[in-house]
Amino acid sequence: MKKLLLVVSLTIISFGIDAQGYSCDKVAFTNFLVRMYNNAPFDGVRAVNDYDNAYLISVLALDPSKYQNNESVINRVASVKAMAQASRFLNGSDITQDMIIHTTEKNDGTSDTEIIENIHENSVGYVKAMEQLTNFKRSDGKLIFIFATLLKNDKLKL
Repeated sequence: MKKLLLVVSLTIISFGIDAQGYSCDKVAFTNFLVRMYNNAPFDGVRAVNDYDNAYLISVLALDPSKYQNNESVINRVASVKAMAQASRFLNGSDITQDMIIHTTEKNDGTSDTEIIENIHENSVGYVKAMEQLTNFKRSDGKLIFIFATLLKNDKLKL
């Protein structure tokens, strides 16, 4: 009787052990994105389809030396920049450009020309959450961050 109870309890426990696994699909998707980046590096936002869903991915590169190699600061900056990129992609932005040409004439009859170009971008929107899929170091020392969020059907048609 004790052996039967032991076998039954071990069988029940063995069925429950698999409860804390990480999604194999997410790992495969992340590996696909890393291979895609290594094949043709890019920064910015892209829409990517897998078999069942559409994702908005945001890729950015940060120089860790600018943040005194503080991991928590780098992760927070990367998260905010990824959400800003995604917001601009989904909600658009207003861009204005001013060009100022300043010419000064010298005593010898020649002139110096200085061109000042100001570009302003204003974007309003909110991206609820972006999940950091991975980060890795590029050969030049910069950290590459890949974030993703699931796109709803009404946001973007792929």
